[in-house]
Amino acid sequence: MHIDILTLFPEMFSGVLNTSIMKKAQDLDAFSYETVNFRDYTESKHLKVDDTPYGGGAGMVLSPQPIFDAVDAIKDKQGKKPRVILMCPQGEPHSQAKAEELAQEDHLIFLCGHYEGYDERIREHVVTDEISIGDYVLTGGELGAMVVMDSVVRLLPGVLGNASSAPEDSFSNGLLEHPHYTRPRDFRGMHVPEVLFSGNHAKIDEWRHKQSLKRTYERRKDLIEQRSLTEQEKQWINEWQND
Repeated sequence: MHIDILTLFPEMFSGVLNTSIMKKAQDLDAFSYETVNFRDYTESKHLKVDDTPYGGGAGMVLSPQPIFDAVDAIKDKQGKKPRVILMCPQGEPHSQAKAEELAQEDHLIFLCGHYEGYDERIREHVVTDEISIGDYVLTGGELGAMVVMDSVVRLLPGVLGNASSAPEDSFSNGLLEHPHYTRPRDFRGMHVPEVLFSGNHAKIDEWRHKQSLKRTYERRKDLIEQRSLTEQEKQWINEWQND
């Protein structure tokens, strides 16, 4: 996978993308990236990339010309048909399912804006996806792009090392992840559940499934409502409701 990031602040990305799992993914040739300052593409003699909105109003709006030209140049260079992702509060809420979908692509372009918004023609003619990381407003799209990139790159083959890690993550199967324990077995009188020492993998899997469902039921009932429950899951939920 190759990722291009259109941003007015390319220096923001070096720390995040060159450490930890993101650095490992590059070392494994799982992905590469390039930051592109779309100010370099403006035709304005004053290097402007924004202007006042037609019809009046507060703030400045990103102009179409620099972004159209930057995306065209990237497409010509890469020779691929990319997904162009606009980071904005109006976008589709990001999810594990969206990360898994984007992880199947060869080329992604992230568009990180600033100011009041984008000229609507950018949305209509350049962008393929609009993504939001939450119902709040940031000063720019850079932090959101980092979040989405991290969620995608970690899913690329070989990046996590353990192939079973990603499928067991919270949200991957519609539930929150089950509790985890490690040594010592007894820490300050707090004990690890005995079932985890049983050696019976079927019982351990059942315990983890039940704990995952319980954690989701207690913390995110909205996910339970979206799920097609098995008879066993319905029975467990009835037990908790009656307690």
